[in-house]
Amino acid sequence: MEMAARRALADLKVGDAVARIPKLTCLTIMTSGARDMIQGAGLDGSLGLAVAVMYERSLGEQSPWAPYLAALPEQEPIPLVWSADEVEELLRGTELHETVKEDGGVMWEDWKESIEPLLPQIGSEFRSFFGFQHYLAARTLIASRSFQIDDHYHGVGMVPLADIFNHKTGAEDSSPSLSADDISVSHDVDDDLEMIMVKDVKLGAEVFNTYGLLGNAALLHRYGFTEPDNPFDIVNIDLELVLQWSASLFSGQHRRARLSLWRRLGSSNGFIDSILSVKSGKLSHITAELSETLLLTKTICKALLSLADLRESLYGENSIEDDIEALRRCCCIRDKKLYHSLMLRISERKILQKFRVFASSSSQVRTGEQASKRKKLKRK
Repeated sequence: MEMAARRALADLKVGDAVARIPKLTCLTIMTSGARDMIQGAGLDGSLGLAVAVMYERSLGEQSPWAPYLAALPEQEPIPLVWSADEVEELLRGTELHETVKEDGGVMWEDWKESIEPLLPQIGSEFRSFFGFQHYLAARTLIASRSFQIDDHYHGVGMVPLADIFNHKTGAEDSSPSLSADDISVSHDVDDDLEMIMVKDVKLGAEVFNTYGLLGNAALLHRYGFTEPDNPFDIVNIDLELVLQWSASLFSGQHRRARLSLWRRLGSSNGFIDSILSVKSGKLSHITAELSETLLLTKTICKALLSLADLRESLYGENSIEDDIEALRRCCCIRDKKLYHSLMLRISERKILQKFRVFASSSSQVRTGEQASKRKKLKRK
């Protein structure tokens, strides 16, 4: 979800309220004309809100939110609504590939189990607004634009005005002149939502709202865009890849025993935790942890390199240099899907490059230490 820059029309200070939005103007389950139907069906959260959005859209100009809904796109171009071919071609090997393929099945089950049974309660002239594709479209808007309004009454909802600001990741560490993460949303002011400045912003500077400290996979999945040099990018090495690697080295009995041990440890302890989840901005911390707790042997370093190669192979035949060149030729406006999928893949492959450098250098250090120890023993 990429929008035009929202710039300050005056110098803004920390604590300044730049918007006050009454909760009753927000589109929620509780404010929608479909409230009784939604609650009667026991729906809540994003599923219930999707029904509210579809219902208000079906009313057209009669809906209290007609101007707001008219200003929104039919759907946001997040991977949830990409074609199967696009998902396979553009996301193969990335953190999103399997997740997006599963999303479609989950959404279909939700629609069949929760939305389709509501159709008899809806007038025949409105039923066409509640089809599966309309449900997917509503879910894309909710994924990219909704806010948690409160915990006990409205819950999640669509908040006019609050959803028009651009995002910037990791803004808490930026200087005030960058205007990043400038807004917070308060939920407790006289049944109004307030957008309050959390950083000083100069006249003419862009004002950002942060969507959270999210890596590119999460940003593309939910909002449909990525960011260059995102410090929160992450690459997972699935346990199946670890088992695939070990199959050529160990007996089935040995592998089953180790797998049983890892599962008892929750697959989140020491070596397994560090290998299976490598985060761009945290690589140095992870590698230090490994060095301290595991005494990285040459064998373990070789295993890390093999796992990195297996993970890299999931992206297909193109190299990272091929991807970088394709990104250079790509237009981020005209070819948004290709552009952001390339950004995601490149960011992940750069992490794997760092991981290889770490494993290689650690192996050399360990080899050097062992050689040094042998020399000392000879001298003695």
